[in-house]
Amino acid sequence: MKYLIAGLGNIGEEYENTRHNAGFMILDALTGASNIVFTDKRYGSIAEMKYKGRTLILLKPSTFMNRSGNAVNYWLQKEKIPTKNLLVITDDIAIPTGSVRLRSKGSSGGHNGLANISEILGTEEYARIRIGIGGDFPKGGQINYVLGKMLPEEIKIIKTSIPVAIEMIKSFATIGCELTMTAFNKKGKEAAGNGNKD
Repeated sequence: MKYLIAGLGNIGEEYENTRHNAGFMILDALTGASNIVFTDKRYGSIAEMKYKGRTLILLKPSTFMNRSGNAVNYWLQKEKIPTKNLLVITDDIAIPTGSVRLRSKGSSGGHNGLANISEILGTEEYARIRIGIGGDFPKGGQINYVLGKMLPEEIKIIKTSIPVAIEMIKSFATIGCELTMTAFNKKGKEAAGNGNKD
């Protein structure tokens, strides 16, 4: 059974460690822990991971955030993966920095990457892991905030949350979205608080 795990972000050195690249950070941590290497292919960097009889196709789109749907749709079609086996990992300004939440579907919430994926796929019914980056910016400052570099304390909190996100990915591929939400959403919420402890 195949799954497409798409971590959203923007390519290029200038975007490294920016808040909008939380999805890239999670997949980089997952492949790093498993000694798996990404390969540049059409519409993105691809890595393949085997886990408990499942094949996880890991995708970091090279289309830039606002055109993420092109990459996601292409790899779903190429690998013949149904939408129910799609998991998108993205940043979210609506939840506290470091919080990790899984949803089975939903609106884009103003996130351009999710909006483009939903538009291209023609549905909002696909799973997504949301990594909280907080919303500490002035009115009209959202773009600069999400494209800004994470502060050292933010990186520390996010790093505390990464293991939870990785376990969510593995769980999604083995027991499905609903059971994973039940098992991990409370833990994902607590992860942000743990990152604030010395």
